[in-house]
Order: sequence, then C-alpha cells, then structure tokens
Amino acid sequence: MCLALPGKIVTILEEENLGLRRGRVAFAGICKEVRLDYLPEARVGDYVLVHVGFALTVVDEHEAQLVFEALHEIAT
Repeated sequence: MCLALPGKIVTILEEENLGLRRGRVAFAGICKEVRLDYLPEARVGDYVLVHVGFALTVVDEHEAQLVFEALHEIAT
C-alpha cells in the first residue's frame, strides 16, 4: 500500500541548467524539500500530493483538507 500526502508549496527553486525543479512543501507546519519535476505547472501556493519525496499531482485546497480530516480521524 502506498500513501501520498498533501502539502502546500511554499517556495520553488528551478535549476535551469539541469531542467530540475524542487520546492519547499509544508505538511502541517513541517517543511520538506520535494521534487517538482513531474509538475511543471505547479506554483507557489498550490497543494500537491507527495509520495517518497516526489510531487505527483496538483490538488485543490478542498481535497487536501478532506485528506487532512481523514488522517486526523485515523489518528484519534
């Protein structure tokens, strides 16, 4: 079973010479560096689903909140 978690992109760093994109993504107040190579359309402020350090898809804020609520229910 795989789990992808939603996070909000805080900053983006593009390495133009290499064509690579990374970003700082906030997960409930904890920021992690994430690869954004698969999502050239992702922008600061977007929510993305992240699995093993790679952002896989952009999701809207409502969908991200639903996932946060479900995870909170599981934890309690």
